Amino acid sequence: MIKKHKRPDWNEYFMGIAELVAGRSTCLSRQVGAVLVKDKRILATGYNGAPRGIVHCEEVGCLRKKLKVPSGERHELCRGLHAEQNAIIQAALHGVGVAGSEVYSTVFPCVVCAKMLINAGVRRVVYLGDYPDKLTKRMLEEAKIKVVRFAGIG
Repeated sequence: MIKKHKRPDWNEYFMGIAELVAGRSTCLSRQVGAVLVKDKRILATGYNGAPRGIVHCEEVGCLRKKLKVPSGERHELCRGLHAEQNAIIQAALHGVGVAGSEVYSTVFPCVVCAKMLINAGVRRVVYLGDYPDKLTKRMLEEAKIKVVRFAGIG
């Protein structure tokens, strides 16, 4: 008997790719991946980590941990960019417009990323894990961006 392969639906497919992208992260606290998608086509990916040409936290340590900064606070004290930020930057760097797209992220966006997603014209956010940022949800709702918690594969 031939075993039937379970083909992932589009949400499973793109979230699975976001999880794979997160594996490139150099953050010591949390590995996050994001995929910008439009019309079932990947526009750009991003993961959290230091900017190009800058020493990674894996090598110099985490300033936020040293200063005991709680998650979701004082983003400016981090050497790294968030996954959503890097995905938007990668799209811009390569001349790819993201207006009308959706983002699949392994973690709910912080408020800084939410503001960038709003202004970039992203229309839908699909996320896997929570992030402690209460303002994000309100801003995404006000901007009329659809937010969906990913239910899982299978």
